[in-house]
Amino acid sequence: MSQARHGTVNRRRIHVWLILPLAALMALLSSAGVARSAPHPELTVMTRNLYLGSSLAPAIEAKTLPDLITAVAKMYGTVVFTDFPARAAAIADEIAATQPDLVGLQEVSNWTADPTPVAVNPSANPPNYDFLTILQSALAAEGLSYSVAGISNNALIGPLPLVAPTAGCPLRFTETPAGSVPDCVVTFADRDVILVNDDTDRLTVGHPRSGRYATQQVLATPAGPLPFDRGWVSVQGRYQGKSFRMVNTHLETEDSPDIQQAQAAEFLAGPARGGQVIATGDFNSAADGSTTTSYAQLTAPPAFTDVWTANHGDTGLTCCQNETLTNVTPNLTSRIDLILTRGPIRPLSAKIVGDIPFRTQRPLRPIWASDHAGVVATVRIR
Repeated sequence: MSQARHGTVNRRRIHVWLILPLAALMALLSSAGVARSAPHPELTVMTRNLYLGSSLAPAIEAKTLPDLITAVAKMYGTVVFTDFPARAAAIADEIAATQPDLVGLQEVSNWTADPTPVAVNPSANPPNYDFLTILQSALAAEGLSYSVAGISNNALIGPLPLVAPTAGCPLRFTETPAGSVPDCVVTFADRDVILVNDDTDRLTVGHPRSGRYATQQVLATPAGPLPFDRGWVSVQGRYQGKSFRMVNTHLETEDSPDIQQAQAAEFLAGPARGGQVIATGDFNSAADGSTTTSYAQLTAPPAFTDVWTANHGDTGLTCCQNETLTNVTPNLTSRIDLILTRGPIRPLSAKIVGDIPFRTQRPLRPIWASDHAGVVATVRIR
């Protein structure tokens, strides 16, 4: 056999040996689905109202400045009692158990209390509670990593005089050229937040946007008109090659139906308009229609599909436990916490979380992670 013939045979053998492993590798990749997008990937989403820690009713009902100071002290005391660090650990447990890819949070409060420069006791130490920082620490303790994808800064109330004697803040005012200054003050900030699971492969989110509604509740207080602003936050997402938008919001309560319904209309016409949309939130409108028309507005075709109704009908109550979170008998009587979808997104499943106590009531202490239960749903992106 000539040398040329030898070279031809060898090249053919090499070519065959290259083809065989490549064919096997392609078959393996095809069967395993490696590096290929799922035709309709499935995404798990949670909505969770964290509860700001106290009812705002005492401040709303105050008629005089002394009444308002007393109300602020009561509210702050309730915030301390309802112990968000313990509640955050319970919510982190819920997230660890359900592994949502995206989380829409409402009432992500920030209570900032400090002595003033003229305080009799400058070493006063009223505790501060940044719910977002506390929750992310609790998630990290579970071995989880959830990043802030978007945030809406809503109501900002204060600084208001704070009476908290056990924290070194007695009721005392010092006269200054600028007026009477209390020993301590407290400020409350309300936020809505979207978290993303850093460990979800091939999920990217970006382009955060946020806004406040044009229609807002304005409270009449002894300190003057006090707007309680509410808003929304959205992000653009892409998961396994499929694009979507997520929007999270918290509408006004049912006690102000006209304001809430106007906000629902703004939501539909603005951040939740068009495309593949997943909406989470505390919409404060009972799904059975017993309070306001906002739920009907949101779910009237061609608007949103309620993921819970698509899977369960009208069960799934989510609101609300008592102010101190100490009621032994569950007090969930309405369904206002929703996960909604718009466009060709298919609801697959939904379940309630946080509807059982996370600890016992002995001694007297909060036993619920929030005054709301949460919802976790899986949807198919198209």
